[in-house]
Amino acid sequence: MPKFNLRNLNIGVVGLGYVGLPLAVEFGKRFSTVGFDIKAARVEELKRGHDSTLETDEAELAAATKLTVTTRLEDLKPCRVFIVTVPTPIDEFKRPDLTPLEKSSEAVGKVLKKGDVVVYESTVYPGCT
Repeated sequence: MPKFNLRNLNIGVVGLGYVGLPLAVEFGKRFSTVGFDIKAARVEELKRGHDSTLETDEAELAAATKLTVTTRLEDLKPCRVFIVTVPTPIDEFKRPDLTPLEKSSEAVGKVLKKGDVVVYESTVYPGCT
């Protein structure tokens, strides 16, 4: 296993919404970064250099020369750091729906290797992770 350092750091950002996309873009300016999302239409628009949510503009996307975006889980395999940025919606009783967090955790678990780091940037209550 390669030594963990900033020179060979590969970052995976899981979820390309209002938190994940700007984070992936900033990391993608300096580090090899894979942005992963389950929505194929979202990934395709980002590949074309457009963000319909207006979290980033075309210039910002173009500046992230080390960023690739994908719907393919296997593209995350080279990553050593995973940042999970999925939503935590609530129901009508204000209870969190942990399904996105659970599904993304299962997905990351399929490509996780010994020594990797997982960071959750999602609104969850204590004890969730």
